[in-house]
Amino acid sequence: LYNKNSYPPYAGGGGFIMDGPLAKRLHKTSEMLELYPIDDVFLGMCLEVLKVSPVGHEGFKTFGIVKNKNSKMNKEPCFFRSMLVVHKLLPPDLLQMWDLV
Repeated sequence: LYNKNSYPPYAGGGGFIMDGPLAKRLHKTSEMLELYPIDDVFLGMCLEVLKVSPVGHEGFKTFGIVKNKNSKMNKEPCFFRSMLVVHKLLPPDLLQMWDLV
């Protein structure tokens, strides 16, 4: 389905932050491209057209976090303090994280 050897840089689907003007530009660009079935890659394709490169941030854990059920650290607010987005947490885990923070 994709005619290049590798995907363009893209933001992981767990979450991302962008300003309003970029969101509007992405919307217009998305209507010009053929829809691709992997949403994060499609976002990267749109960003590529706009010549915008996504920037990684340590606070985005798009592949989840390593949790040790026996570790007291996982119950400490400081463990979660620097995280902005954590992908693959179940709703009860997210609620617990936000209660701690």
